[in-house]
Amino acid sequence: MTKMLIGRRALLGGMTLGASGLLLPGCDRLNASPGVRSLLAGAEQLHYRSQRRVAGSNALAREYARSDMSPVFRVNGNASPVSPAYLDDARRNFIDWRLIVDGLVARPLALSLSDLGSLPQRAQITRHDCVEGWSAIGKWQGPQLGPILRAAGMSSRANFIVFHCADTSGGIPYYESIDLNDAFHPQTILALLMNDHRLSIPHGAPLRLRVERQLGYKHAKFVMRMEARERLEDLYLGKGGYWEDRADYAWYAGI
Repeated sequence: MTKMLIGRRALLGGMTLGASGLLLPGCDRLNASPGVRSLLAGAEQLHYRSQRRVAGSNALAREYARSDMSPVFRVNGNASPVSPAYLDDARRNFIDWRLIVDGLVARPLALSLSDLGSLPQRAQITRHDCVEGWSAIGKWQGPQLGPILRAAGMSSRANFIVFHCADTSGGIPYYESIDLNDAFHPQTILALLMNDHRLSIPHGAPLRLRVERQLGYKHAKFVMRMEARERLEDLYLGKGGYWEDRADYAWYAGI
């Protein structure tokens, strides 16, 4: 199993960038051949089931010491949304910004940065692995996702959490999704701080998902709304994420 996971990371990391030039909140586009894309798609479900079986749903990603932190943490994807609403929020220091929590929930929420900052915080120093082939270690801090979903009264019909983001640079809104195993994992947080400073715009301000057991493109930046859903097939192109829809990235990017 270890060899399979390392091989998959090396395969993803060794691929070159595509010619589209799009830089959205996930890692940059892969220029994989149709054969490679088909191989990855066919292996995804096997990889998902195998990792869940071997690692277990509560297995933790490795955490590091402060001395291990990278001196430079590269910006992956787009450095800033272009939507007027987002830029207006940023100019006003996100004072009126709210995180919307809706979908299959009994109590929809609208949470300010102050609300999120008042929740119990988790800090973790972890490694970010990008499909471009680079890695960096940084410190992230914010509330765990699970308690927020419980507070919203998530329905038993919900199977996925979708993260709708402010970026529309690619012509459609950027989004990502995870299953409930990852949503309620103790290391899955909504990051407000990076390296002990308020999250910068290039790194996803005001809020970024950190789902530490998956590759970097799953760590959605500029999160504006979280939606509990039963299915993904009827959302956009039906593959569960912007890059999954547009470039055939695997929906499950576990490492």
